[in-house]
Amino acid sequence: MDHHETRTPAGTASARSAGAATSLRPGSRTSALWHAARPCERLCYATGAVLALSGLAHLVVFALDGGPWDGPVSWRKPVTFGLSFGLTLIAVTWVTSYLRIGARARAVLLVVFAADCVVEVAGITLQAWRHVPSHLNTETPFDTMVAMTLAVGGGVLVVVLSVFAAAAFRHRPGGPLGMALALRSGFAILIVALLSGAAMIARGVVLSRTGHQQAAYDSTAPLKPLHGVSLHAVLVLPAVVWLLSRTSWSDAAKQRIIYVAVGGYTAAVLGAGVWATLTR
Repeated sequence: MDHHETRTPAGTASARSAGAATSLRPGSRTSALWHAARPCERLCYATGAVLALSGLAHLVVFALDGGPWDGPVSWRKPVTFGLSFGLTLIAVTWVTSYLRIGARARAVLLVVFAADCVVEVAGITLQAWRHVPSHLNTETPFDTMVAMTLAVGGGVLVVVLSVFAAAAFRHRPGGPLGMALALRSGFAILIVALLSGAAMIARGVVLSRTGHQQAAYDSTAPLKPLHGVSLHAVLVLPAVVWLLSRTSWSDAAKQRIIYVAVGGYTAAVLGAGVWATLTR
């Protein structure tokens, strides 16, 4: 375990559930974790699951309806955004239980984050069904309202996730061996995702307002891999630590694997960043 491992009030429920789960059969662990979770955590887990299922459902719609996978008007957007927002909401709800942050503050931030995720996916899905672009679309007053709502929602995401990231670096997170490193690395890489997303929107808005609508849609392509890869580090790296904590391997072996995971993910992000620079 980490030498400074402690639990905040926000993570108390998760700590109890994790401890209880170790004595249960694998099939009953999910149920134990659910019942031990706080109400705001249950809400966020359930909302994340619904968003992810929405993404999968639109994958079926794409298979039945066809059409292009790429481009500003396609079923790809409700698929990828539903899955990404759903998984990110579930991941953030889980990993923030290890942060040293007040229970009430964490609950408020999580509920705001969950509501914002719903708004983002709903807006993107609505426009997909209307067969019009969701972002950077100012063709009609309604389209402009949707695009502005998505942009404001993106700002809310940046604020909430930045608060969690700051908490991860302000005080050493608790959890099993390597969780502090995984969380800090995951949140640092997540900031890269937020910045790349903001850059895509900013660049697209400038081109759109100067009359280059198609160029605005095309301008986001170089940054999409960087945005996508860096978005899920906050899930993948803590998940690696959690899986290792369930093994009987030595602490030295676990630590080496964690270092390799963090280094490998960082290399992938750097590679995506180089690709974005060379292809813009």
